[in-house]
Amino acid sequence: MTVWLVVLVASALSFVTKYTGYLVPQRLLEHPTATRVANLLTVAMLSALVAVQSLSMGQSIELDARIPAVLVAAGLFALRAPFIVAVAAAGVVAALLRLFGWAA
Repeated sequence: MTVWLVVLVASALSFVTKYTGYLVPQRLLEHPTATRVANLLTVAMLSALVAVQSLSMGQSIELDARIPAVLVAAGLFALRAPFIVAVAAAGVVAALLRLFGWAA
């Protein structure tokens, strides 16, 4: 398969997936269980993305300065800190840890 063929197939699958979303009856989408599952699925997917981006280095798990930085950001979010404050604090923590040679 060439790269363009893969791109075209992926585009077609994406279109079909999005189009089938319009075919779902409205009463199904408004059901409380469906709404709750959709909300929880979003959180689970975002958590998985953060975990993979924070812990992986190629094909292996890497424990470095990103872990404490993510924990600091999560703690600040739990305290309802603004997004920019949490991101800046996480960046400072990671930078300081790398500066002092821990978990480079």
